[in-house]
Amino acid sequence: MKIALIAHDKKKSTMIKLAKQYEQILSHHDLFATGTTGEKIMAQTDLSIHCFKSGPLGGDQQIGAKVSEGEMDMIIFLRDPLTAQPHEPDVNALIRLSDVYEIPLATNKSTAILLLKELENLAEN
Repeated sequence: MKIALIAHDKKKSTMIKLAKQYEQILSHHDLFATGTTGEKIMAQTDLSIHCFKSGPLGGDQQIGAKVSEGEMDMIIFLRDPLTAQPHEPDVNALIRLSDVYEIPLATNKSTAILLLKELENLAEN
């Protein structure tokens, strides 16, 4: 599967912990991320990630383009709902595209864990 990993600044540490916890599962998939998130995950894991631009610089839109082209299978986007984001329209567009194209999208840690555990279940069967 092609999986996108995105995290707002206040959620990056949570994303790194999640990537470490599920590194074995994630290592079997093609991973993509917005720039800073991907770099931070790679610095603390052995995961290989294709990094797009930072979210505010167009990374969310680049991932959205992959969704619209049928080139993304899942998105884990740990959002910070309590902090205004300068690129909020891009965030909303990405969420809308995931709904339009029926791409599983986790916007919080609990949902991300459910998706990752399902990947683990699929791999075991």
